[in-house]
Amino acid sequence: MRFAMFMIPNVSDENWGPTPEMAELVAAMTRYNQELERAGVLLTLDGLHPPAEAARVSFSGGATSVTDGPFAEAKEVVGGYWIIQVGSRAEAVEWARRCPAADGDVIEVRQIQEMEDFSPEIQRAVAEVGRQPGA
Repeated sequence: MRFAMFMIPNVSDENWGPTPEMAELVAAMTRYNQELERAGVLLTLDGLHPPAEAARVSFSGGATSVTDGPFAEAKEVVGGYWIIQVGSRAEAVEWARRCPAADGDVIEVRQIQEMEDFSPEIQRAVAEVGRQPGA
């Protein structure tokens, strides 16, 4: 089973990203990432730039609109993520609990949908698209 662990840091846009004062925390996080890798559960991970540099694409009535960050209404934003492969939700949660996060940080653990999680009708529809020329 694959899980995404989303880091929701307790920081503002102006304090986004590692600062020299955070060297110990960054080193601890690097050791944690290495532990995930050594355990053979880490598939990928990345940190993200701040929401001030982001864009949101919204869809309504067949049209799209783009809003550049920062986003005033955003209270919690994703700062980075890990994709891990483990045997259960409990194991994914245990890996999240081991993270050397800072006070106020949150990690949201969500299982990634696999094709077998969908109904047979959806699986057939996806398989049909895959058989079409140019797909």
